[in-house]
Amino acid sequence: MAVLQNKIDFALVFTVKNANPNGDPLNGNIPRLTLDGHGEVSDVCLKRKIRNRLQDAGEKIFVQSDDYRKDEHRSLLNRAKAVLGDAMKNEDKLRELANSTWIDVRSFGQVFAFKGGDAKGVSVGIRGPVTIQPAFSVDSVNVTSLQITKSVSGEGDGTKRGSDTMGMKHSVDFGLYTTFGSINPQLAELTGFSDEDAEKIKNAILHIFDNDASSARPEGSMEVVKLYWWVHNSKIGQYSAAKVHRSVKISKKPGVSEAKSADDYDIATEDLDGLSPEVLTF
Repeated sequence: MAVLQNKIDFALVFTVKNANPNGDPLNGNIPRLTLDGHGEVSDVCLKRKIRNRLQDAGEKIFVQSDDYRKDEHRSLLNRAKAVLGDAMKNEDKLRELANSTWIDVRSFGQVFAFKGGDAKGVSVGIRGPVTIQPAFSVDSVNVTSLQITKSVSGEGDGTKRGSDTMGMKHSVDFGLYTTFGSINPQLAELTGFSDEDAEKIKNAILHIFDNDASSARPEGSMEVVKLYWWVHNSKIGQYSAAKVHRSVKISKKPGVSEAKSADDYDIATEDLDGLSPEVLTF
């Protein structure tokens, strides 16, 4: 496969409706918010979903979550030892085999830092060409908190019913979110990231919320609105990533005071001479 030769920038616009897109474990799992009340989804959360979609497509993934694991290895060390074997004793061989085996390693990079056993002293960092920013809502969002109870006996023989267990469930009423990213050809050369890999990443982002439903994120509560994909004509790029990302313009339509859906927004891009995005929806 030919290594990526052209810089790529991308932007993802998506909606959240009556869902918790990314709970904050340090704040009672309330949806993440900035200090000014805008919704936030961490880059780690987004990359987890991209990895899962790549797994759905049959790709080999190194950083697998426990609830989405496709092999028998319950730790990164065991997975690394099983696949890399003696290559873990040689930094160059480790890089080569890890990059060629796992698409998430050659895309996002990975730090192999393990102690004990055959991997004693291993500390190898791989920089990946694909970067993605946290997602933020265009406007401030309203979070609704709902008290929930458990009406069945969780313990005992069921003859006595104790007090209902109380809990809380939180969700964003509605928000239009954006996130931005880039793919760097110079780093692609180091990991062997190819044009074919870029297409796989693009498809995974476009379908990022497929098979991602949970009680906090019911089916259809998070939806991709648009994916903008800019392919430059050179390795360095025709424009800076910041300028490309700023070309996405989103504003409420005239007369809309509180947005309830993506249709309440005007979403467009400014023209950049010689560089036009591929616009994907589904």
